[in-house]
Amino acid sequence: MLYDAYEFQRSWLASASAMATFGANWLKSQPSLNYLGGGPLMASALEVFAHAAASRGKPAFGFTETVIDGRSVGVQEEIVVQRPFGQLKRFVREGVAGGPKLLIVAPMSGHFATLLRGTVERMLPVADVYITDWRDAKLVPTSEGRFDLDDYIDYLVAFMEAIGPNEGQGGAHMLAVCQPSVPCLAAVALMSADRHPCRPRTLTMMGGPIDTREAPTAVNTLATERPFAWFEQNVIATVPLLYPGAGRKVYPGFLQLTGFMTMNLGNHMMSHYELFKHLVTGDGDSADATKAFYEEYRSVCDMTAEFYLQTIDVVFQNHSLPKGEMTHRGRPVDLSAITDVALLAIEGERDDISGLGQTKAALTLATNLPDGKKRYYMAEGVGHYGIFNGSKWRNRIAPVVEEWMAANG
Repeated sequence: MLYDAYEFQRSWLASASAMATFGANWLKSQPSLNYLGGGPLMASALEVFAHAAASRGKPAFGFTETVIDGRSVGVQEEIVVQRPFGQLKRFVREGVAGGPKLLIVAPMSGHFATLLRGTVERMLPVADVYITDWRDAKLVPTSEGRFDLDDYIDYLVAFMEAIGPNEGQGGAHMLAVCQPSVPCLAAVALMSADRHPCRPRTLTMMGGPIDTREAPTAVNTLATERPFAWFEQNVIATVPLLYPGAGRKVYPGFLQLTGFMTMNLGNHMMSHYELFKHLVTGDGDSADATKAFYEEYRSVCDMTAEFYLQTIDVVFQNHSLPKGEMTHRGRPVDLSAITDVALLAIEGERDDISGLGQTKAALTLATNLPDGKKRYYMAEGVGHYGIFNGSKWRNRIAPVVEEWMAANG
């Protein structure tokens, strides 16, 4: 019923959005209303509503070029590996050979991989970039089976194998943004124990919940103040018949988005008020920037129920990885097996999703890794989103990642 009710609301809002867009365009075309002053106000209000209520699908990365050493270079997307629940995508720089290989692991937490568009864009000039492009679970037929945390780790290992090693430098570098820090660290431990030739040279974890007992945030509290059964009964829904994944149990993306919006409701309301003012004054550039952010932010996808519930259990309630109790298909995940994969932990001072110390914990847990292979960077004045997007990411954080990759290449 939950998903059906959402679909009814979504259909109604889509119609209302179309009507509001029509109304805004009509008001803008009436010179007399513009002259009297009421037209721009009403048109702007309708445009804000239309943008907020519009339905959204999966965005495109949209990269066509990058700049390397002052020279414009064409960029094309290539699918390297395609699996039911996600694909490995590569951004091919035309005419550019060599350079460090970098796998950016996007979070499976309700948003598409395009949320990391700014992350990819910044690393394109310096690396051969790949990304995990996870699929919306409601689009995966039930005949394709399950997908849980163990499968996530298997996908990561398979993707690293597909990328292959850097010539003479070992495996590709790996960069985990937020949620995938846990499965990435687990995958590195398992590959290290096997002395896998494609294990990464470096693993950079940014704002990841390695040990959520450190400086717990509102997100951590939400996951721990209720019993596991509550999540099974209250946030898991069944995909309705109109989607290919009909019948699949999922944690809907719209619930995740609602939670994130509620956490910072005041900020989002102010952003929309500022959007309204930009539209009234004709500041198109500022209005477009706000719209672009929310186009991405409101584009959400579903997670399989088994992946979501296992993450709640393993990461947030039982803290299995830092306690040394995490397993992968019955095999213990031993972080002491990491002996030569350089670890970089990056945290934001104002991160309200993963508190200070949660990502840094990985450095302590890798007990057999030499200190010279560990580094911690705390980005002052940076919130969760700013760790991987925006000017602070581009100018302050990305150079640290570049230096770490170069030092351990």
